[in-house]
Amino acid sequence: MSSLEFQRDGEIAIVHLARVAKRNALDDDTVRDIERIFSDPGEGVRAVVISARGEHFSAGLDLSSLTDTTPLDSLRRSQLWYRAFERIEFGNVPVVAALHGAVIGGGLEMAAAAHIRVADTTTYYALPEAQRGIFVGGGGSVRISRIIGPHRMMDLMFTGRIYGAEEGHTLGLSQYLVEAGGAEAKAIALAKQIATVPPLSTYGIMHAVPRNAEADPATGYVLEGLMAAMAAGDPVAQERIAAFLAGRAAKVK
Repeated sequence: MSSLEFQRDGEIAIVHLARVAKRNALDDDTVRDIERIFSDPGEGVRAVVISARGEHFSAGLDLSSLTDTTPLDSLRRSQLWYRAFERIEFGNVPVVAALHGAVIGGGLEMAAAAHIRVADTTTYYALPEAQRGIFVGGGGSVRISRIIGPHRMMDLMFTGRIYGAEEGHTLGLSQYLVEAGGAEAKAIALAKQIATVPPLSTYGIMHAVPRNAEADPATGYVLEGLMAAMAAGDPVAQERIAAFLAGRAAKVK
C-alpha cells in the first residue's frame, strides 16, 4: 500500500495517508486500500486513528483521475468511495481522525465518516468541487450536511468559502481543537481511551446512535432499549458495575 502506512500500538492501529507530493489527494487505489484496511483492521484492534504525513491531511480527489472520464466512470468511483467510507463509519471499530492543514473536498468527506475528529490550529476546510465544475461524490452531501446543515453546505459549495480551524470547530467539523502539531497525539490518546469501552457498548455507540438520530422516535426507542438490555447483561458490564458499587471505580466529578 504505497499510498498508506499502517502501524500498531497495542490495541490501536494508526493509518497514515502518505501521498505527500500530492498533498495526500485521494485516487482510486488509495480509496481501495482504505476500504481494505477498515474492513479488517486486524485481530485485537479496538480503535483506529487516521492521520496523514506531510503538511496536509488531504486535498481531496486527485483531479488527474477525472481526465478522459465518463459519467459512468464517475458513478462507479462514487460507489467505491461510498463503500470505503461506510467501512470507516459503520465498520468494526471506532475511528478517530487527526486533522491538520488542508481538509478539502474528498478529504473532508472522509473525515466526516470518522466518529471523532481532532483538528489542530493549522486545519482549514473547503469544498471547491463546484468551482471545478464537478460535484461532491464521496458522501459529503449527506454526512457533511448533517454536521453543519444543508445551507452552510450550499454556501461552501457555491462560493468556495474556506472555514478555518476555529470556525470549523464551532460548527462541529471537529470535536477537539488542539495546538499546531498536536492532533495525532491527541487522537491516539482518545483512541486508547475508547479502546477500553466494552465491545457491546462500542457497537451500540457506533451503530445505534447515528441511526437513531435519523429514525422516528418510536423506532429509536426500541433499538435503544434492545442495546441497553444487551449491554447490561454483558459479563464485562456486570464486573464494572460491581466494581463501581464496591467503590473500586472512579466516580464522575
